[in-house]
Amino acid sequence: MVKWTIIFLLLAILAAMYGFGGLAEGASEVAKAFCFIFLGMVIFSIFLNFKRI
Repeated sequence: MVKWTIIFLLLAILAAMYGFGGLAEGASEVAKAFCFIFLGMVIFSIFLNFKRI
């Protein structure tokens, strides 16, 4: 999940540098969504780990 976040973040940065505003905005939104999904999965996994103890 982190791999995809980094890929879309780099795509957004490159698209913004070359003037593709729409593509940069879309890629940054996807990267942001993947980042929040990843953080949610990490928090959920930590919660389940503490629940077992």
